[in-house]
Amino acid sequence: MTGLSLWRRQILTIVGLEWKKTLFARRGLWVYALALFPAFIFLMSAINIRNNRAELQRITAAAPNATAATAAIRDGMSIDEVTKILSDAKVDYSNVRRGNKRAFVRYSDGVSSWDLRFFEGKLVERRDRSQPRLNDRIREFAAIYQYFFVRLAIFFGCVGIFMNLFRGEMLDQSLHHYLLAPVRREVLMIGKYVSGLVATILIFGTSTALQFFFMLYAYPGPEAEAYMSSVGWGHFFNYLGVTAMACVGYGSLFLASGILLRNPLIPAALILFWEGSNWFLPELLKKFSVIYYLQALCPVVAPISPDVPEAFKLLITTAAPIPGPVAILGIVVIATATLSLASVYIRKIEINYSSD
Repeated sequence: MTGLSLWRRQILTIVGLEWKKTLFARRGLWVYALALFPAFIFLMSAINIRNNRAELQRITAAAPNATAATAAIRDGMSIDEVTKILSDAKVDYSNVRRGNKRAFVRYSDGVSSWDLRFFEGKLVERRDRSQPRLNDRIREFAAIYQYFFVRLAIFFGCVGIFMNLFRGEMLDQSLHHYLLAPVRREVLMIGKYVSGLVATILIFGTSTALQFFFMLYAYPGPEAEAYMSSVGWGHFFNYLGVTAMACVGYGSLFLASGILLRNPLIPAALILFWEGSNWFLPELLKKFSVIYYLQALCPVVAPISPDVPEAFKLLITTAAPIPGPVAILGIVVIATATLSLASVYIRKIEINYSSD
């Protein structure tokens, strides 16, 4: 048996031994909660949107002229005039008073839902609180995916899984079983890395698919079908690919941190700071971060939150877009270079459980 075929067989054997242990490790249960949290939020939001749509349909059936009647509501009207219009249109509403000067009225007209704010008895503000349309929801999904799921959930999930591939064995005082086996240490490292990839891609890929499904669950019918038949399936598989590449990039960094350092949480904090400051880095420095390439792979550009201060928006720098294959190559290069560095160190590693 040649060297390459032997190494390949050893890697597959290690993966077979490790992936289930990694996937169902008791110390990694919090990773599941972190991964599934955004899916749970999308599910609750979808149920709320569907209930709201059902309520609007009920209002339309009970008061078909409500939309036309409530269109007469204008700024400056008194609260009595507004409530009379709503009562005549047979529209249910809630009236809340706060003190002697402020009052709020909430109602739905069968098409939209509104909040009205009164000051000293006069209408001063109308706010549309209708549920977002599918196009708005797609942009919201891109923002949640890029700003929370990739930057935080997958990031910390990889910290918990990949750092424990070696550090966890040291804490359990079982790593010596592998080091005494007739297998090259670089092969052991690659086998553990692949097992970590299998676990993280399964966990976070499942979460990505659930988030996307729950996003569409709120919009049954022709609108969702038209989206999926045009660009929806492409977006879906793009997001799954970005999730997998995030696990490849971040997994290599944290596996190496677990091998090279006794306290890998310090480099994790530094990497988090570097990835988080990518917005403000010059274009050349952006290329030395994983998030730069992941953003290039995302099918929808995430909007910047309106809550971000204008001073910070002025500091944000933009880089020229890069093709998808170049972005994938960039992540592969980062992962390969990181694992190559770790492979040099792991050849010399010695186990002393009393100190580790």
